[in-house]
Amino acid sequence: MQNEPRYLEGKAVLITGASSGIGAAAAAVFARQGAAVVLAARREDRLAALTAGLRAEGALASHVVCDVLRPGDAARAVEAVLERHGRLDACFNNAGVGGDRAPLHLMDDEVYDRIMDTNVRGVWNCMRHEIRAMLEHGGGAIVNNSSVGGMVAIPTAAPYIASKHAVIGLTRAAADEYARQGIRVNAIAPGTTRSEIIDDWFARNPEIERQAHASTPQGRTAEPEEVAEAAAWLCSDSASFVTGVVMPVDGGFVNQ
Repeated sequence: MQNEPRYLEGKAVLITGASSGIGAAAAAVFARQGAAVVLAARREDRLAALTAGLRAEGALASHVVCDVLRPGDAARAVEAVLERHGRLDACFNNAGVGGDRAPLHLMDDEVYDRIMDTNVRGVWNCMRHEIRAMLEHGGGAIVNNSSVGGMVAIPTAAPYIASKHAVIGLTRAAADEYARQGIRVNAIAPGTTRSEIIDDWFARNPEIERQAHASTPQGRTAEPEEVAEAAAWLCSDSASFVTGVVMPVDGGFVNQ
């Protein structure tokens, strides 16, 4: 129906890792559903271009430069939302990194530290400041981006697997701790999803793309918008009785 209400109408939303991939798709999806979106990432040029594009389509969008590894940056990102919109209704903590593939015993400390710091400490930094703001403004919804790697084992990716399991642990702990204070915390677990990095990887390794499709019951790779739609729904009041959930968005991969 054309007059069907948008399910994020009037909500102020912070999206991290918003300069590309799932984060950029989320900015568009959340805005299309009526949210005022604040995009946060390290690359200001990409943020500015995405923000301008959203505004040209009539969205209420702005951006803030943020490195989630820095607690001060995470705090400033939350403050930016509060200053611009008066409240923080929802957050999509999407920022994260992959990493080099190697057997665990050959993995360098630097790879472990980089992945764990970004994927776990980055979410931790953001959640601390987001929750404080939501407690002061009557509650809210947080969605963390984990991975199917947070639910199953994937060979030669031990630090990444550990980091995404940790994101699910943080999600469940916070969901339990803040449910009675009006804050819902959920996670999504995407499977292989189209992005600049994935497209380049597949172009250089066609056999890996074939294997990825063969291991997914739906037989394809997700589009970033499909993942973003799941996050948007979990941030909305339509999911008002959903908290502590890890939602696979993976074409059936973990169901096998």
